Amino acid sequence: MGTYPPISEQLDDVESARAEGHRKMDWARQHMPIMTTIQEEFVADKPLEGQRIGMAMHVEAKTAVLVETLAEGGAEVAVTGCNPLSTHDDVSAALDEHPNITCYAKRGVDDEGYYEAIESVIDLEPTITVDDGMDMVAAIHEDHPELIETVVGGCEETTTGVHRLRAMDEDGALDYPVFAVNDTPMKRLFDNVHGTGESSLATIAMTTNLSWAGKNVVVGGYGYCGKGVAKKAAGQNANVIVTEVEPRRALEAHMEGYDVMPMAEAAEVGDVFITTTGNRDVITKEHFEVMKDGVLLANAGHFDVEVNLNDLADLAVAERDARDGVHEYEMEDGRRLNVIAEGRLVNLAAPIALGHPVEVMDQSFGVQSACVREMVENGEKYDAGVHDVPDELDKEIAEIKLDADGVEFDSLSDEQKEYMGSWQHGT
Repeated sequence: MGTYPPISEQLDDVESARAEGHRKMDWARQHMPIMTTIQEEFVADKPLEGQRIGMAMHVEAKTAVLVETLAEGGAEVAVTGCNPLSTHDDVSAALDEHPNITCYAKRGVDDEGYYEAIESVIDLEPTITVDDGMDMVAAIHEDHPELIETVVGGCEETTTGVHRLRAMDEDGALDYPVFAVNDTPMKRLFDNVHGTGESSLATIAMTTNLSWAGKNVVVGGYGYCGKGVAKKAAGQNANVIVTEVEPRRALEAHMEGYDVMPMAEAAEVGDVFITTTGNRDVITKEHFEVMKDGVLLANAGHFDVEVNLNDLADLAVAERDARDGVHEYEMEDGRRLNVIAEGRLVNLAAPIALGHPVEVMDQSFGVQSACVREMVENGEKYDAGVHDVPDELDKEIAEIKLDADGVEFDSLSDEQKEYMGSWQHGT
């Protein structure tokens, strides 16, 4: 049994925290027409009545709107953080005030507290899991396999979590169905590209008070997140260098006009390094040894393993906090290498980070809500394993957004539908 207390039991002035948390949530909600529409439907129809939802997410204002929506849909919800530095305690306290929500998320917890909070969420014996990084799914399978029989299914939000889930599925170790929300177009094309790109660059600029113009920005990885970072950096007049291990992505970056080279070469010329791979040891000792004085090192991947801070600490002769959210490592030759947000997810873990823009997360969380509803209503259709989000759910969210923005679009005529569905039309 988990012993970690809800956030309301951990704060000195919980009432003030709740008031500020609700203020942040109100602002987010004003700019989330998709979630507003879905919440109205959930309140009216109660599609999640009787469900118990366990969540491990970045607990800030936008996520809170998703958590609230699931609770308003009739579910009992327990939620905690998925990163030790991404929680906003005031938002966590505001969620914990809801009669159907228990929130354990707290900023700055150590590893022990982080996993104790996950255990407390699992005490709810969830019938649905909603994860960002897959720690909840892993904990249930490894430590509480007796609960799997009553789990209807789950949803996974982010790239790293989906990678872990697919590996788990390939090993035959994933024992209930999970939607790969990250892989659907409404997530990848907007959240990963525009969300990661805009929020990472904005957070780094605000944390350092430095400009992008004229700097050599090295983007580690050219997946959807890397594409977003590269595109937005180029738009701020930076010179973009891409490093890749996948030949087609490297070629794509080259054809987009970016310089492409190995990290060993990029390390010598980069001014700012942003990793987006989801893999470990993207930047290591050999790279630190040749970097210029004053470089910035940031990570936009889910876990803090992409920039090897153990290697960096071993090389350093002195360390200090150069600014809030910036830790400086001084090398023996006097060079200073600056790590932002402890190498954690920069757009959520830096002291002033706010995560992706509200409008972007409105789309992602709209898909999450629709997937939870689908799993509750049609869970028997899905075998254990990783599943793509049904295309009609993804389109449903896009249509809500277009309608809210007053954008009209065409539809196929009957003749066009017939033509596209036939193999018999030739030259």
